[in-house]
Amino acid sequence: MVQQKPAPKYLNLIKIKLPPGGIASIGHRISGVLMFLLIPFIAWEFSRSLESEQGFREVQDCLQSSPVRLLSLLLVWSFSHHLLAGIRHLFLDVEIGVEKGSANRTAWLVNLGALLLTALYAASLL
Repeated sequence: MVQQKPAPKYLNLIKIKLPPGGIASIGHRISGVLMFLLIPFIAWEFSRSLESEQGFREVQDCLQSSPVRLLSLLLVWSFSHHLLAGIRHLFLDVEIGVEKGSANRTAWLVNLGALLLTALYAASLL
């Protein structure tokens, strides 16, 4: 009979090194939560922009403020990461790219691709 190692008593989450797939998976969950939490704000701003011409101008002014621009960067990262990770998961579901090497490469592509798309968006804001 094989003896199992005892479960660790203290986990230092900062020192745990996640594989790229783990980072992509956690990012997929975080991006989904962020998008879900931002739905009311987006819907409210959209509603305000459609009410009147003054409301539209107020929303435009709001979207030009620094905090909202930073929030938009976060939202673009969420959209891009969630999209890329979702596509990766769909391929994994049909058993494409499930080998360790290709799974690590696609996870890196998801993580870096989302950052690249966010950087392109940030460059367009300048």
